Amino acid sequence: MNSLEGVVVQIQGLSSSAGDISRLHVILKQAEESLRSESTRLSPILNQLDPSNHSLGYLYILEACTSASVSREQAAMLVPYIARFISYCAPEQIRLAPEKFIAVCKRFKDQVMLLGTPMRGVAPLQAAVRKLQNSSEHLTTLHPEFLLLCLLAKCYKTGLSILEEDIFEVDQPRDLFLYCYYGGMICIGQKRFRKALELLHNVVTAPMSSINAIAVEAYKKYILVSLIHNGQFSTSLPKYTSSAAQRNLKNHCQPYIELANSYSTGKIAELEQYVQTNGEKFESDNNLGLVKQVVSSMYKRNIQRLTQTYLTLSLQDIANTVQLNSPKEAEMHVLQMIQDGEIFATINQKDGMVRFLEDPEQYKSCEMIERIDSSIQRIMSLSRKLTTMEEQMSCDPQYLAKAGRERQRFDFDDFDTVPQKFNI
Repeated sequence: MNSLEGVVVQIQGLSSSAGDISRLHVILKQAEESLRSESTRLSPILNQLDPSNHSLGYLYILEACTSASVSREQAAMLVPYIARFISYCAPEQIRLAPEKFIAVCKRFKDQVMLLGTPMRGVAPLQAAVRKLQNSSEHLTTLHPEFLLLCLLAKCYKTGLSILEEDIFEVDQPRDLFLYCYYGGMICIGQKRFRKALELLHNVVTAPMSSINAIAVEAYKKYILVSLIHNGQFSTSLPKYTSSAAQRNLKNHCQPYIELANSYSTGKIAELEQYVQTNGEKFESDNNLGLVKQVVSSMYKRNIQRLTQTYLTLSLQDIANTVQLNSPKEAEMHVLQMIQDGEIFATINQKDGMVRFLEDPEQYKSCEMIERIDSSIQRIMSLSRKLTTMEEQMSCDPQYLAKAGRERQRFDFDDFDTVPQKFNI
């Protein structure tokens, strides 16, 4: 059974029924060391196996093949094998050895990055995530790997397909941090700032015993996206934020908090001066592009403030008030804001006058009613899910044991008051 030929025969003969696959799994575990010792001779064996029918055996061979470090030439040879295996493997077989499947997928990600072709890894890793998941609510270790490849390949829309799903089950805390951080960056790339804020907020407020680099970088982007999307930023965090984050995050992000303070003054010249002075810091953090969007958003905020004061204003007056270089530049900003639905206005091209209007949405169209109904249904579904989770947690032995240890032995407030004397 130590010979490679014998292993191949066992894989081919024991991959039909569930009972046979269980026996094969035991055999492969016993042969694991010998397979790794023969790792350089294993790649030709893959041609004798079918990844869809012999998924478990194929996985063990592939894991042993990739266990040692590989060169670019070896990576170029292995990547097609792994991509084909991920696409065609049977989920019920690879879930018998999830740690090996995860290891192979992570090495696959490393290999496509070594080759400088992250695009080649996007579709296979998306398929890997689906095959490893118990349900769409399950966050696997492969989620962050997939989102990282989406970022590197600039396949933002592909990454969004997974980010739309609600997550309730997490394997490892680090997976959640990276999933939300990479997901936030993908949403920033698509200018979906509301969703980006939600994901980055999850990183910053997630339970942590000590501060970590992912939370620090997420907080920097959270500040910038808050300014772009909301036009303001508050340093106060929710009560459920860990004490480690409450105490330390601000100290690691001081230039960004000062940027927010400068933004709050509404003075574009001071903001631009601050960005110029601290440009190297923002660039070293790979946030300079986002900082420039913050500066651009200040022009929009200042124009929005004008809509609250004036009904009609000339493009020249807008340019002077907002500190733009020309009426033409003011016109471009106003047109873009109208297109994005940020203001409601019309421009008279003859006299260069801008007329600000009220929001025309009456919230009674069929489309709007459907959107409201969809939101209500989703909230109701989430409420039911939270109730179920709370009931499960209240019956969990580990939770009850921990809660019991932390609670005082006697809580006299739980008892009814007893009179000290009885009058007969």
